[in-house]
Formats: sequence, structure tokens, C-alpha cells
Amino acid sequence: MPTNDKPVNSQENPSFLDLIDQTPPPPDLELDGKHGTRRLARLRAAWKESWQEGGFLYQRWEEVFQARHAGWYEVANWIKAAALVGGLSLIVILVDAAGDIAAAALKGLSATATGAGDGSGLWGTVDHPVRLFLADQAAHLAVAPAALYAFWQLTGLLGLVGGFFGNAGARIAWVMFGIGSLAMIWSAAPAGGRAAATGLAALMWALASIFALRGLTLRPIVHNHPPQYQFNPALHLHATIPAPTSAGDDLGPDNIHPLQR
Repeated sequence: MPTNDKPVNSQENPSFLDLIDQTPPPPDLELDGKHGTRRLARLRAAWKESWQEGGFLYQRWEEVFQARHAGWYEVANWIKAAALVGGLSLIVILVDAAGDIAAAALKGLSATATGAGDGSGLWGTVDHPVRLFLADQAAHLAVAPAALYAFWQLTGLLGLVGGFFGNAGARIAWVMFGIGSLAMIWSAAPAGGRAAATGLAALMWALASIFALRGLTLRPIVHNHPPQYQFNPALHLHATIPAPTSAGDDLGPDNIHPLQR
């Protein structure tokens, strides 16, 4: 059923389907008597008519243009509905993608935690001593080596991501993660390559700290705020004005009396 939409200027204008029905058909000479050609020509004419000033599509475009500067309550209802549907669809897509990413990350983390690690390559040079140190310490603790290694990885991941977004606690965790990793590598690395493995780990940690400590500065931040109350010194002089005397107290000729002897 065709409906009428109210534009911003509160004037009713026909919908696009109404314009198709109300548009007069083109001359038969130009259509060669074909029904499909006649309907296509009416559709083209209705399309042009709706884009003219006051037309259906013209009003919808004006509402979209005015929505950039209007508040939520002033925006057209169809724009609100489209925004809500699009926002909900985006949230569903993000949640589904986040679930897949989290599942893949946990699967990879579990596979890495349970792997042996041969210590080959740059990452293996840093990762293998950590595995050996945690495995040696786990023998004296009531926890599996894989759990310790997974916790070590999770701490580094959370510190890196949280530090990138400026979280102070995550940055502290990232600094402690780096110091602890360097200590474990120095303790468990072979004696001949201990310095090289620790130095390589320090360089990797420093490069990753570019992202984890993004925006951190050692310069003191000085806030110059104007004083809340301003003191304006002023000198106030208080002078006493004598009260005027009454008319009877004046010393005039009538008030002079001779002295009595």
C-alpha cells in the first residue's frame, strides 16, 4: 500500500510508487505500442520527477543532508531505523569475528604451550630458555609447565595490547613481564650464548615497547591554571563628615545678648 512521507518542512508529498501511478503515460507514438516500453518510460519519468524540488527522493536526500547537523530527536525516523539496523548488524558481525579470533588465538596458544620448542631461529633463541626455566621451576610447584608458559604468554599479550591503549596497569605489567623474561633467559640460556640471548631478548622487548609504551613521556607535565580567586588590592579612606548645626545654634545678631553685671 503506498504511503505518504512527511519531509522536514511538514509538507506531505507522494511516495515513489504514487509518482509512478500519477505520472502520465508518454505518447504512444514513442512507445511503438509495447506495454513493457510504456512501463519503463513511466518509471523513468517518475524517477526524474522524484528528484525535482519537492519530490520524494529529493526530500529524502535533504533529510540525509540535514541529519549531519541535527540532533538525534530531529533526524528523520527512517534514518534512525537504518542506523539502528546497521549498528546491530555491525555488532553481530564484530562479535562473531571476535569469537573466531579468540578461538584461533586460544588454540594457537595451547599448541604453543604444549610444544617442545627446539630453540632454533631468533624467536627460539629467546623462547627456548624461558620454556626450560619454567619447566625446571614447575618441578618444584604444583602446576604444570604448560600452564606457567601459557600464563607468561598471556601476561605479555595483555600488557602489550593494554599498554597500546594507554592503560597504566597494563604498562606496569609489560615492564614486569620484560624484566622477568630477561631474568629467566639469563638464568636458563647456555653459558656460551647467555649474553647474546639476553641482549637479543632485550632488543625484542624494546621494539615491542614502542607499541606498548606509546605516548609515554618522561617530561614533567606542568598545568598552568589561572587562580580561582584574584586578589585586587585597594586603598579605602574613611572620612567623618561633621553633622550640620541647627538654625537655632547659629551665632547671628539676634543671638547676641549683653553681659549682665
